Amino acid sequence: MSTLPTGFTHLITAFAPLFSKRVFSSIPVLVVGAILATGKRTVTAVLRVMGLDQQSPFQTYHRVLNRAAWSPLAASRILLSLLVRTFAPQGPLLFGLDDTIERRWGAKIAARGIYRDPVRSSHSHFVKVSGLRWLCLMLLVPIPWAMRVWALPFLTALCPSERYHERQGKRHKTLTDWSRQMVKQVARWLPGRQIVIVADSTFAALDFLGAARPYATVITRLRLDAALYAPAPARCAGQRGRTRRKGKRLPTLAEVLVNPATRWTPLTIPFWYGEHDRQVELASATAVWYHSGMPVIPLRWVLIRDPLRQFETQALLCTDGHATPAFILECFVQRWQMEVTFEEARAHLGMETQRQWSDQAIARTTPCLLGLYAIVTLLAQHLFSTGQVYLRSTAWYAKPQATFSDTIASVRRWLWSHEYFSTSPNEADMIKIPRPLLDRFIDSLCYAA
Repeated sequence: MSTLPTGFTHLITAFAPLFSKRVFSSIPVLVVGAILATGKRTVTAVLRVMGLDQQSPFQTYHRVLNRAAWSPLAASRILLSLLVRTFAPQGPLLFGLDDTIERRWGAKIAARGIYRDPVRSSHSHFVKVSGLRWLCLMLLVPIPWAMRVWALPFLTALCPSERYHERQGKRHKTLTDWSRQMVKQVARWLPGRQIVIVADSTFAALDFLGAARPYATVITRLRLDAALYAPAPARCAGQRGRTRRKGKRLPTLAEVLVNPATRWTPLTIPFWYGEHDRQVELASATAVWYHSGMPVIPLRWVLIRDPLRQFETQALLCTDGHATPAFILECFVQRWQMEVTFEEARAHLGMETQRQWSDQAIARTTPCLLGLYAIVTLLAQHLFSTGQVYLRSTAWYAKPQATFSDTIASVRRWLWSHEYFSTSPNEADMIKIPRPLLDRFIDSLCYAA
């Protein structure tokens, strides 16, 4: 800990209460090594880049993941508190909820299943993949030096396949079951804060919306043929029978779309999936979504139409009937940043390259790598306050703002430069590098993927 930068030490010390003193001594090595390593993020790759490949008790570092007693859920709570304190100290909090498939093979990976590959599949082509399904909750906040919203992961849960639960003799938990628990958990961690959840159509389920509505506002897609109703009329004095749950049936959104009497309001969206100042047209109203045997969900629906006819009309729902259509749309378009985070975690943090076989190590490693994305962002915020963020630009490409590749490169430069360097008093451009550190540089470059 004494050889690490002060900003990193303060950050990593926040997680010290989760571990015993002996286990925590290995945590800085694993975190720094996971940031500095390139290619695969195995424990052995971490030890190599840290110059500990010849250290005999290497099992100590493996046991942090596969044996040591510590709570990933408690670590998620600490990470969330750091993110909120740094990037969103006040106001409503916007979270993104989404799942991703980690492509993994191996007979010893018990929780894996066969799923639809969302990257390689299309509407007309179905591709199956073997792997692990993860459900991730991310904080969507604007990053000052990037000048856009980033999705910062802090809570990730493994959602095993139905076949796995059958072999274990357990009841299968669906994605909506896991998501309901995660939303309630975050609401308990952040009492008094307004929580908004944006998710894709997978979570447009009445049971999930009914369970999450008391704790958070949920914004997601809505089917154009959903059964919408007017609110139930007030109960009259002396009326017999059960209280009505819904009013008269309303036209479907598909019918509203083609109705010439529908009033469309133009709106300019500052950011629309990589575009700026995109013009769209909106139609909105409140209704009740009802299905027999399911919770009754009051909502505000929003129809989005493109005047240029470049995308198909789509519908959104919000469980807060008082939310404005502009607010609903501006929140939902930020959900795409989650896909960016998943891709950058694979490209820069080695997600899908780990090789654990222990069930406990598998359940811990991927959440740690996704959480590392948020930790790198927190470290870069410290560098941004001191003006040390480095933008890699060239004569043919002047980069106007930092990306995650620039962010992790700046953090790596900061960590590497904290090692001992000696400058010659006669030659200011000459730097004396210790032989062990030079060997680490050369080894890292030669084996970089």
